[in-house]
Amino acid sequence: MNIASQVRNSFQGNESYRQQRGRNEVTIRVRRPESERVSLYDVENLVIQTPAGDDVPLFDVATATPGRAYTSISRRDARRTVTVSADVDPVGETSRVQSVLSSDVLPELARDYPGLTYAYEGKQADFAESLSALLKGLILALLTIYILLAVPFKSYIQPMVVMLAIPFGIVGALLGHVIMGYNISIMSIMGVVALGGVVVNDSLVLIEYTNRLRSEQGMNPFDAVCNAAIRRFRPILLTTLTTFCGLAPMIFETSRQARFLIPMALSLGFGILFATAITLIIVPALYLMIDDLHVLFGKARRIGLPIEPSGAGEHA
Repeated sequence: MNIASQVRNSFQGNESYRQQRGRNEVTIRVRRPESERVSLYDVENLVIQTPAGDDVPLFDVATATPGRAYTSISRRDARRTVTVSADVDPVGETSRVQSVLSSDVLPELARDYPGLTYAYEGKQADFAESLSALLKGLILALLTIYILLAVPFKSYIQPMVVMLAIPFGIVGALLGHVIMGYNISIMSIMGVVALGGVVVNDSLVLIEYTNRLRSEQGMNPFDAVCNAAIRRFRPILLTTLTTFCGLAPMIFETSRQARFLIPMALSLGFGILFATAITLIIVPALYLMIDDLHVLFGKARRIGLPIEPSGAGEHA
């Protein structure tokens, strides 16, 4: 311990005096000249004083083993921390590399070194935080859309039928990224959140017109759905195509300035394109399935529409 103290005092300095100057405190340390504190040679030639008062070279009383040490020690919550940073090339493999680290490498290190903990910081931490906030926003947006649809439809089930297009829109957004060769980013998730409010338009038009045919013309569910799909096919298709064509210049832009917004345009464009094709098939089928379930279980109302008195709404 005495040897370590002498080495530390020789290079770091031994505090010999403190003086208060106003609000500042001046500390005076005594140590070797700077010219004798710059190399390993200075350590090798350091003279140590023994308890008997004799002066001997350091290596006569101690053995030094060369090794590596940290230039600085960082702590968080009184625990020592080490930062390991890396850049993934290509960037598109980042998620795969992170998955391997989380499933194989880091758990094995934690088993080999008890007490070791790890966490992702930097860009990955920012991405996870932004993703969590966007997911909360998406849930709030879906809840708001459901409430806005439930009020005019006066039904709890029909808004779910209309919102069925949203999952298919998300699938379309992912396919768009694969087709165009882009990775999922924060802007992509923002586009998906915006897509939730746009993609329901087609199914909303279809269901609303089906309800109108049933209430005003007394059609049965099958005929009403078929007529609504035929009469609203052109508006639905034109709305989808005009939206996609409006986003196409941004999707196919090659300049570096626009690449930041392209993932959002991909989510919106391909999402609504894919969801429309599915909407024209799945939504009518689901509408009829729900009506059949209401009839099967003897409900008094069919998909939000009151059953007319006997004989008042008979149809072929």
